[in-house]
Parts: sequence; structure tokens; C-alpha cells
Amino acid sequence: MKNLGKPISQRQLRVGEMIKQALGVLFIRDEAKIPDLSTREVTVTEVRMSPDLKTAKIFVMPLGGKNAGEIIEKLKKSSFLIRKVLSKKIVMKFLPKLFFVKDDSFDYAEKIEYLIKQTNK
Repeated sequence: MKNLGKPISQRQLRVGEMIKQALGVLFIRDEAKIPDLSTREVTVTEVRMSPDLKTAKIFVMPLGGKNAGEIIEKLKKSSFLIRKVLSKKIVMKFLPKLFFVKDDSFDYAEKIEYLIKQTNK
């Protein structure tokens, strides 16, 4: 899924945003029916598509950031089920394989903000 220095195309961005919105609706309505997981507590923050649009790296964050590891593992195990439900919402020639990853951007932003506050003192 590396771009090897190539810029992200408009098509990748458009497809990624379409998948992000569809997953958001799917999770809010709890349509995937994942055992032992309420997907209403999961926020999809970003979707990055590979250049060939065959794989999607989905950055998710649980509500409040609690039990992130458990929730990510459950999503990974249920990715086939989520993909099956997603296929009914999105019409594409090939629906990409879904890879769920914890979004660390909030933690990173918090760390940067803390460092800035320390230097201003």
C-alpha cells in the first residue's frame, strides 16, 4: 500500500471518502451484526486506498479511545462480514479488502500540543 513517492490520485481520494461514508452509516446503524461489539462506538477517521483500489486501510478510533486493541481485533476478524454488508451499499467493480488500523493521530496531536505548551512556559 505504499505509494513509492507517487502523489495520491483524485480517484483514490474519492473512493476512500465513499467507503468512509458508507462504513460510517453501516457502523451507526449497527448493520454488520458483529458478535460482542457495538459498532456505534467506532469512528472511522480516514480511509486510504492503494493505487490499484484493491485494498483499503481503514483508520478507526473507538469512542473515548477505550479498549482500542480489542475493538480493532474484532473488526479485523469480522472484516469479511463488514465487506459483505458494504458490498450491498457500494457499487464497484472490485470491492477492496479491508484492513483496520487504530488511528493514532489524536494521540500524536495531543503530544504535540503538550510539547508546545511546555516550550511556551
